[in-house]
Amino acid sequence: MNVYQEVFLSILYRILPIQQYLEPVYFYIYTLFGLQAVYVIALYVTSWLLSGTWLSGLLAACWYITNRIDTTRVEFTIPLRENWALPFFAVQIAAITYLLRTHLQPVQERLTLMAIFIATFLFSLTWQFNQFMMLIQALALFILDCFDMLPTAKVTWLYTIQISGLLLVCVLQFFNSMILGSLLLSFNASVLITRTIQKNLKKGGLLNRLVKLILHVLLVLCFTLLINKFIKKILNLESDEHIFKFLKAKFGFGATRDFDANLYLCEEAFGLLPLNTFSRLSDTLLFCIYVFVLFLMTVVAVIVAFRNLSGSNQVQLMEKMEECTITLKPDAAYNLIHTVLFGCLALSTMRMKYLWTSHMCVFASFGLCSTEIWKLILKCIHLYTSRRTHVIKYSIPIITLLYISYKFWPGIMDELSELREFYDPDTVELMNWIKSNTPNTAVFAGSMQLLAGVKLCTGRTLTNHPHYEDKNLRERTKQIYQIYAKRSPEDVYRILRSFGTDYVILEDSICYERRHSRGCRLRDLLDIANGHIMDGLGENEPDLKPSLYPRFCEEIKKNLPSYTVHFTRVFQNKTFHVYKLAKHK
Repeated sequence: MNVYQEVFLSILYRILPIQQYLEPVYFYIYTLFGLQAVYVIALYVTSWLLSGTWLSGLLAACWYITNRIDTTRVEFTIPLRENWALPFFAVQIAAITYLLRTHLQPVQERLTLMAIFIATFLFSLTWQFNQFMMLIQALALFILDCFDMLPTAKVTWLYTIQISGLLLVCVLQFFNSMILGSLLLSFNASVLITRTIQKNLKKGGLLNRLVKLILHVLLVLCFTLLINKFIKKILNLESDEHIFKFLKAKFGFGATRDFDANLYLCEEAFGLLPLNTFSRLSDTLLFCIYVFVLFLMTVVAVIVAFRNLSGSNQVQLMEKMEECTITLKPDAAYNLIHTVLFGCLALSTMRMKYLWTSHMCVFASFGLCSTEIWKLILKCIHLYTSRRTHVIKYSIPIITLLYISYKFWPGIMDELSELREFYDPDTVELMNWIKSNTPNTAVFAGSMQLLAGVKLCTGRTLTNHPHYEDKNLRERTKQIYQIYAKRSPEDVYRILRSFGTDYVILEDSICYERRHSRGCRLRDLLDIANGHIMDGLGENEPDLKPSLYPRFCEEIKKNLPSYTVHFTRVFQNKTFHVYKLAKHK
């Protein structure tokens, strides 16, 4: 569903007079790398807006580049959906940071809102996980609005932009049911409804405000669940049920035998963030400075939140809080909650760390170059002078930049001078054979990742598509994957022919997989889902039973009559085995 970017690029490639000079694959790669430049520029601008100095933006960009192992995957997995989406997300954050500045002119505000809408729309259009990222963003806005740290009118505009952007994407994706049943739409609608019900939410003393706040949160949660349940019931939506099963099992609320949920659970990318990530980030001083700035800003945020809830006008209290008011502007408050929430997401799910680590560069550089933060620190230790603050604000970032350049610049130059070449002769041989020996109308079955390559390299028709946010496609993939389960040849043949399959590709790397431990191999997940005992030594759940049939992908290679009547091997190498299905009347 998220292929509009490729459609747009293909049209652009045909329109521009560059076919003679640039092959399509290089046009695609250069476009994506160019988009990463937009990403870095957006981080630069965000840091500059927060701190008020270009030096902060330069430091953020340097940290992003030197920590690229943990800030981006574009250099080794180019066409990932998040490589398209995250630059637009960074632009959106920069625009929100600008919007939350005080004393904007009406024209500036309208143009900024337009930029936020366009960035939100493009982010949503290019990545299937957009709704979950924007739900976290909506939660950040909700928290800040509850503690009166953001202007309510601007928060309402941001909620509305999220809803309208997502609904527009829903239309363009042919009314994608997963978007209609998303928690984001339900949550944003609940917040807006609850506001109209609860009046004078931000008036009264501390105890009164706390009671109103607790009631407000409970009402929003209840309305969110009710609206979401109602939408899914009316439209009969089940597109994202596998995600909630995955989350339930991941956080220890009960094991699951669901094949789709276990497929996520067993992937390293969806596990906890490895601890060695922090040591790598600390080598560039990024993590150490980030923790320091985060601690200071969190303390200030707690104090400001307490002051806002208490609603006290006492002169003495206002004098004590004057420093905190200066150091926690609305734009800084938003970026603080943003980095905290996305940090929690990254800690729980390694694949999402790229949303956190890139913003970590912005937040740390902002703190290191912020006049307000250094002013607060120096006042606390009774060493504050305007000149001293100015000197520290520029000298420490410059020293940090010199350290990073001295330590990491030679390594970056060595990497740029190193030329690498794609080498996978077995896959190349398979693709060439398919193009030369099968009709253009042939239909292929196999693993999702391999079939994506088959479609790209040969243009042949596929039985299952690697878009996993549709229930019917998930069920189809599970059925196709029975080629790696303990099923009879008749069952596998019937399943494959029901999807119009002409050829099936078996991979030894899946059939004899050793990358995952027992219980997480693809064949084990299929055995568990089918109620069969897993291969190898180890425990099995008591209700699992031995299968009546051997594993299909192993047994078919013996050329037994029960298999050859349905399947004929037409190609093999060290990695792949291709079988043609007989067309029985």
